[in-house]
Amino acid sequence: MNVRLPLALATPALILLALLGALQRQGVERWQALPAVLIGSGLLVAGASGYARRRQQLLRALRDGDSSP
Repeated sequence: MNVRLPLALATPALILLALLGALQRQGVERWQALPAVLIGSGLLVAGASGYARRRQQLLRALRDGDSSP
């Protein structure tokens, strides 16, 4: 079973659930959803930056003619 797909969907699902939870709460209780939104956003940014870094390394390796990426 491919493990990457559920992990790729977990981060947006975390953010979505946190936003839905914030919408259902009133007043000060909305702050309880903030950690989940921040963690989900951080995971998205970290994943995107890692993906960009790996693509850049692969492109550099291809341009240099290196056979091992």
